[in-house]
Amino acid sequence: MSAASIPPARSQTQRSRPWRPVPWRLAAALAIALPWPGPAAAGSAPPLRPALAGSGLPLVPVAVFGRDERRPLQQSRRDLHEALGLLYDDHSRLVCTAFCVARDVVATAAHCIHGTGDRPPPRLSGLSFRHTFAERRGLARIAGAAGGTAAQHIMSGSTRLSVRPPIDATSDWALVRLDRRACTRSILALADYEAGEVAELAAAGRVYQVAFHRDFADWRLAIGTPCKVSPSFEGADRQTIERDFDDAGNLVLHDCDTGAASSGSPLLVDGPRGPEVVAVNVGTYVLSKVLMNDGEIVKRFRSDTIANTALSATILKRALTAFERAEILAEARDVAEVQHQLARRGYYEGASDGVYGPQTRAAIERVEAAWRMAPTGLATRSLLLRLQQDSLAVAPAEPARHSQRSR
Repeated sequence: MSAASIPPARSQTQRSRPWRPVPWRLAAALAIALPWPGPAAAGSAPPLRPALAGSGLPLVPVAVFGRDERRPLQQSRRDLHEALGLLYDDHSRLVCTAFCVARDVVATAAHCIHGTGDRPPPRLSGLSFRHTFAERRGLARIAGAAGGTAAQHIMSGSTRLSVRPPIDATSDWALVRLDRRACTRSILALADYEAGEVAELAAAGRVYQVAFHRDFADWRLAIGTPCKVSPSFEGADRQTIERDFDDAGNLVLHDCDTGAASSGSPLLVDGPRGPEVVAVNVGTYVLSKVLMNDGEIVKRFRSDTIANTALSATILKRALTAFERAEILAEARDVAEVQHQLARRGYYEGASDGVYGPQTRAAIERVEAAWRMAPTGLATRSLLLRLQQDSLAVAPAEPARHSQRSR
């Protein structure tokens, strides 16, 4: 059936927009498949429920390009076994890969923390970091989880991943401070390679991925190599990619084979001092053949998997420096004072109740931008002192427009 022969959705006698079909188009999306729920116990494998089920987006729980190149990670690679682990939510049983970047800090994808699509975020109090599913003692929780302040110990590029253009995959990173030093044996260095340089390393056969996958090896770590990295892939030229993605310059498109739970996993090269992270895996770039009506997708016909997506580790490296230096406010009264000072300057409209949330974070980011600082969104001791010492009212770049329910 051609586009012109498809009948209107409603009778012409009804007061509705006329049917104006547009010829076939390609619509981009970022497919994120999380094992939700994950295993209740080591070795179990319940049915996969992708995180975007019911959202109308294409689902790619496993993205394998050609022959599956994933293999169990050798036991001799203790440096990697001890640096990687799983971020696991006891309540929703969400599972993502995470890796150590400091003795008490792990990195992962932001959507593993904040949710995406129509899937609500997990409860921060229920998230734990563990090196294997068999690990039951001494699990590391998010710092502040016991006191309800876990959100203050997370730094991320975004709190809600946009999975439709402009896709902000390069903002899909998170640093999580743990309540104990769970990474004392091995820490992965963050390399400072641009996306083009990562492609050159991949062409030399040096780039590989290590991750957990829902469909592979009973939740054992897998290594995938070789990995192709390229500024464009078959089915999507560079112009299309730059149209579909925000900050495409820091986007690393790759064909490392992935499965659900690999979100947040590192792409690596072996350097002179051990493995170095060159990129962080996020999701799968999908182009679908669709029919449009007045700018809305009314029918989706075919989805083609183009490549997997990752963000350059240079983004994470800059953020980690700021995160490690940050002295997070532990007292609710101090957070309330930050909120009060931000409100005085017009950046914050919520209650000064000492509860750190999305609106407080956004207000902090705006004042940091006004001060020409790299935005962190963190409620820190240095921020509080500067707000108290700076008696000059700073006009915000734009008025705060957030619900007072979101603090």
